[in-house]
Amino acid sequence: MSITPANSSGYDTPVSDLESIVPVHPTAARRPNYITVQSENTVYTNDHITAKYSYRGADVVVSDGQFTVTPTVKPFEFQTERKVGKTGLMMIGMGGNNGTTLCATILANKHNISWHTKEGIQQPNYIGSVLRASTVRIGTEPVTGKEVHLPLSDVLPMVHPNDLVLGGWDISGVPMDKAMERACVLDYDLQRQVMPHMALLGRPLPSIYYPDFIAANQEARADNVIPGTDKQVHLEHIRSDIRRFKAENSLDRVVVFWTANTERYSDIVPGVNDTADHLLAAIRSSHSEVSPSTLFAVAAILEGEPFVNGAPQNTFVPGVIELAERYKSFIGGDDLKSGQTKLKSVLAEFLVNAGIKPLSIASYNHLGNNDGHNLSAERQFKSKEISKSSVVDDMVDANRLLYKPPAPGATGKAAKGEHPDHIVVIKYVPAVGDSKRAIDEYYSEIFCGGRQTINIFNECEDSLLATPLILDLTILTELLTRIKYRDLSVGQVKFAPLYPVLSLLSYMCKAPLVKPGTDVVNSLGRQRNALDAFLKACIGLEANGDLLLETRIW
Repeated sequence: MSITPANSSGYDTPVSDLESIVPVHPTAARRPNYITVQSENTVYTNDHITAKYSYRGADVVVSDGQFTVTPTVKPFEFQTERKVGKTGLMMIGMGGNNGTTLCATILANKHNISWHTKEGIQQPNYIGSVLRASTVRIGTEPVTGKEVHLPLSDVLPMVHPNDLVLGGWDISGVPMDKAMERACVLDYDLQRQVMPHMALLGRPLPSIYYPDFIAANQEARADNVIPGTDKQVHLEHIRSDIRRFKAENSLDRVVVFWTANTERYSDIVPGVNDTADHLLAAIRSSHSEVSPSTLFAVAAILEGEPFVNGAPQNTFVPGVIELAERYKSFIGGDDLKSGQTKLKSVLAEFLVNAGIKPLSIASYNHLGNNDGHNLSAERQFKSKEISKSSVVDDMVDANRLLYKPPAPGATGKAAKGEHPDHIVVIKYVPAVGDSKRAIDEYYSEIFCGGRQTINIFNECEDSLLATPLILDLTILTELLTRIKYRDLSVGQVKFAPLYPVLSLLSYMCKAPLVKPGTDVVNSLGRQRNALDAFLKACIGLEANGDLLLETRIW
């Protein structure tokens, strides 16, 4: 069962006197008047926003230490469908901490349910969502010269989180209201009031459970699984679930989202998962290296619906990427970037850009939720360690004044060249529950052999940081399915969809999935600039410029 949008709840909550008394929070407000760009480059119709955009870059040739730079300009045209279709979100792991927290907080926002805490009355909001709670600079007010900022969600028509139709799968069959209670994330008074709405969501659909891929300690939860071991049957079952959910709720789009347990890494085996055809054959033969998350990704691709991986395992084996290309179906990930890694991608860039040389980065975490329980198993931790460990690579590679480049022909770790020592430790401590502790030490070389040590202690409620990212990834993914482009420099006539790997989701991901053969960008600033620039390009505006030339000249 699902909850669909409505103007009022239609249900009496246990404490209904608070409902709708507190004004809607700005991050949850609806603002129907989108930005209008008055330009010959931007055309609005009832159906589309079409914008011409000049993509400026530079070709660089290096010869004998001499850099020769040639500026380039390529004309593009973007077309965005204005109608926001009715969108469903199907989560794998719906009954876990993230899934229940997302459902409950959407319902609290939708019905404007305020609740009591020891600090007073708390209103629902979408703080922590990049799209709903941050702004983008769009220009200056001509009279005052003051900069004008717009909510990021208002640049183009986007799904409102309250309008998402919720559903999904879980290996645990506990009803959603009880699963929320089990998660121990939300304040009791919010749980008490939102419980009738959560109960209407019923139980998650049965999910796929292959014990070899998640920690053995999860077996006790696995009471809601699709029977049998035939992976082709499982694939068809999931495809049928997606089709039925879409039809029953009259949806235009379904985003399928993995927010379940971290799996072990899948071995990349030639002839098994290295091509699309090999992968499909491996599913038919129920090969042991086809993981549940890969099956869900394949199901979504074959149904023409986008799939986002919110965990660190290598769901997107080469065969999945090739299949997405074949069907022009969208995929994105990997692993939600909410706390320690997000901070690392900022601080490491700050140090390197300041000419300071980090020599080592040591990161320690402990947490007590089910995610921590699963990660206490070595093979599942290894997936997380890999996704966390690559976050500084591009920043190091960009500064060969500080770090020696790799030797010609180097392989393995040596292929990165000189690199800071980087370790990640995660421990399971049940007592702290969803309140994760992260401790980082940055040990750096400074002027003339000096040393600097920066220590950071970060305590956060893990699911309350992760949940807004699931919303951002879902909303942004749906938007990107409505954007097409044409390359005017080659005379492209028809608009085409974007490339299937949605690297624009990188800001929210620890280990961003990118187009094969292209470099991964982990710098948080660059990721955010790319997102802002792309959204603005779709309405015919130039990317943010901090030159502020008018303040530098007479």
